[in-house]
Amino acid sequence: MSRINAGIDVSKAWLDACWGQHARRFAHDADGIKQLAASLGQAQVDLVVMEASGGYEMASAAALQAEGFAVAVLNARQARDFARALGVLAKTDRVDARVLRDFANVIARHPERARYLRALPDEQRLHLAALVLRRRQLLDMRIAEANRLPTAHRSARKSVAAVLRLLDAQLKSVDADIDGCMRKYFKEALTWLDTVKGVGPVLKSTLLALLPELGHLSGRAISALVGVAPIARESGQWRGKRQTWGGRHEVRAVVYMATLSAVKHNPVLKQFYRRLIAAGKAPKVALVACMRKLLVILNAMVRDRTTWKQQPLLNLSN
Repeated sequence: MSRINAGIDVSKAWLDACWGQHARRFAHDADGIKQLAASLGQAQVDLVVMEASGGYEMASAAALQAEGFAVAVLNARQARDFARALGVLAKTDRVDARVLRDFANVIARHPERARYLRALPDEQRLHLAALVLRRRQLLDMRIAEANRLPTAHRSARKSVAAVLRLLDAQLKSVDADIDGCMRKYFKEALTWLDTVKGVGPVLKSTLLALLPELGHLSGRAISALVGVAPIARESGQWRGKRQTWGGRHEVRAVVYMATLSAVKHNPVLKQFYRRLIAAGKAPKVALVACMRKLLVILNAMVRDRTTWKQQPLLNLSN
């Protein structure tokens, strides 16, 4: 007998679920999540698909995963593109739940189903992720204030300077909290990541907080997840340039900044970058290839529990 799959549309107040021919709304609170899990368990649901909703989905996704359900969290673009492909133009909570159920039926039969099943963070990783997000917010605010300072009227300059001092103090405090969290909960992973030249505290905290799949997927899969794997563009006789697209932009942006440093100071990536440039690759193409190389090596280190020197580094011609 084929297993039943479910789709759940998440909002701040409600969880709209659809499985088989059933549709039901649950309150988005602890009791509602328990009732949802019980209903899905009674129906022998196998796979649950949700759409990312600005973090509102995390509690229910984690609870369902803890109950033994396979949970996939899609980004909004994936879900909407799938709905359009089905010819579904209407958008309501119930319609979205039905579309997500249909998407779950497709994923359940997909030969690479595992790549849709996002690893959900535990409490320690949620703690670190919240600190990493707060650091990003503070940094954005500081950049905005610093940009205002040169053109600020002298009567407003004192206020801008005061805000900058406050933001600097907060950044220093959050950085200390992030370091303490990593040393307390992720000491083992830091044992390996600390051995990589060019990988600083921002990249390490971002990978540990926002990429829980690190070390659990293949190099190709982790590259695609972050959005640094080239995507083919071919049709008939036409061969277009491969491009990177999609993925987790928060992680990709930090990997990009770290790679800018690594191609100057890390001997392995420096050699790889120079070889690509000598082969006629554009600097940006070479840099993205180095991003992918760095990410694949870090993934292998965490997977194999090895340091940079112990890890058999990948063929630089790849």
